[in-house]
Amino acid sequence: MADPSPARGPVVEADGISKRFGATVALSDARISVAPGESHALVGRNGAGKSTLVSILTGLQNPDTGTLRFNGESAPAPGDTDAWRSKVACVYQRSTIIPALTVAENLFIDRQSTGALRPISWKQLRSRAAELLAEYGVEVDPNARAEDLTVEQRQFVEIARALSFGARFIILDEPTAKLDARGIEKLFDKLRELQQQGVAFLFISHHLQEVYDLCSTVTVYRDARHIVTAPVAELDQQSLVEAMTGESGRGSEPTWSVVDGAQGDGTPLLEVSGLTLDGAYQDFALTARPGEVVGLAGAAASGNVRLGETLAGLHRPTAGTVTVAGRPVRTGRVPAALAAGIGFVPEDRHIQGLIPQRSVAENATLTVTDQLGPFGTVLPSRTRAFAQKMITGLDIKTPGASTPVSALSGGNQQKVVIARALATEPHVLVAIRPTNGVDIKSKEALLGTVRQVADSGRTALIVSDELDDLRVCDRVLAMFHGRVVAEFEHGWSDEQLVAAMEGMAGPNHTKESDVSHH
Repeated sequence: MADPSPARGPVVEADGISKRFGATVALSDARISVAPGESHALVGRNGAGKSTLVSILTGLQNPDTGTLRFNGESAPAPGDTDAWRSKVACVYQRSTIIPALTVAENLFIDRQSTGALRPISWKQLRSRAAELLAEYGVEVDPNARAEDLTVEQRQFVEIARALSFGARFIILDEPTAKLDARGIEKLFDKLRELQQQGVAFLFISHHLQEVYDLCSTVTVYRDARHIVTAPVAELDQQSLVEAMTGESGRGSEPTWSVVDGAQGDGTPLLEVSGLTLDGAYQDFALTARPGEVVGLAGAAASGNVRLGETLAGLHRPTAGTVTVAGRPVRTGRVPAALAAGIGFVPEDRHIQGLIPQRSVAENATLTVTDQLGPFGTVLPSRTRAFAQKMITGLDIKTPGASTPVSALSGGNQQKVVIARALATEPHVLVAIRPTNGVDIKSKEALLGTVRQVADSGRTALIVSDELDDLRVCDRVLAMFHGRVVAEFEHGWSDEQLVAAMEGMAGPNHTKESDVSHH
């Protein structure tokens, strides 16, 4: 067994950590301290600063201010990879194990030989791997190919590899996102064993129940700042969610309800039944009527973004049907979704949304070139007239229709993306994080535009984890690990919605399995 070194204060201590990227404050005077053998949770909503802290704790970024110490000593110099590896390791949601190699090869990648010029002794390598795995009680065959391992076995191999460098502090970033219940149980059992050996963990998860199952201490970040650190036993779930959102929901009547179908009158414009995409979401159902804005809320691993993209034709679902205005849509094809009357605002306007060097007019009319002239030609005069109507209608601030879209502010660029989605006069507008990276004033204008789409007798679906995006919705479906777990009428509180998105749906923390899907 590894000898847990006698406790000499925290295995890691970060204090006064600040980090800016241009005008964005990623961390402001943040701090965290983890004791030997402790399982310490770090929680916060997207944008709270968790990822930036991880990049600083692992030496990938330098803080602008603040101190970082491991076992009382200053952090290694930037770029000294071996020194950093001996202090800290991070096991990410996306595995760094190479599937085509064996377990032994993965454990000692770039260290296969014991000397610089010596040939690799495969027998010795397998024997070193077997010793290492035995030392940490990892029951995996060193000769097995990594691609044949279960997800949790790969995580065990990553943890064993980290420990072999001497690190006694491991960051686990969303480690359970791809595990089933049995896998989670095995992982937690292994982590508890390693804690007995003095290994400390920083556990980052969107699944707050796991914080209570595994961790003794929890730290909450919000808006790039440290909010609270407390023993888990002293912070109930409501207080934890309040710390994450900055809102108190105590005393308010819960407005959540188990999913039981759409409200409102009129023939449905969007009907989704049994939609499933393996590895992303299961058995999704939704009925949305004219005039409705429906929110699809969920954290990173919830499947909500993949679902929105599926409706736009970007993914081919493994099961289920999509119907728009009473007509079945051929799934898995973008042109079919467009032709069926689905307009789409993608998550990243820079990658999926705009051609920066082209004009506002050209970008706004990309989806309707067939309407801009006879026999496949595009008449510049018609393009300009069409774009001018959009510029006026959406109040796009631009010197003119011929201005390159790259010259516009973020909010106005996003309006151009929405203009293009609306150019086809769709029945249904699917918008993924529509206000991502824009200022407050632009947010209000963009969400007002989405509201107008619904008010004109169409349907809008806002897919987001941003609470401000979801406030404009008539109702919000909360997703967690691929399933809808709760539905909220207009007037929900931040605390209620975040609790559902973090896997604690409803006042009784209703589990996914308890929710009836239609």
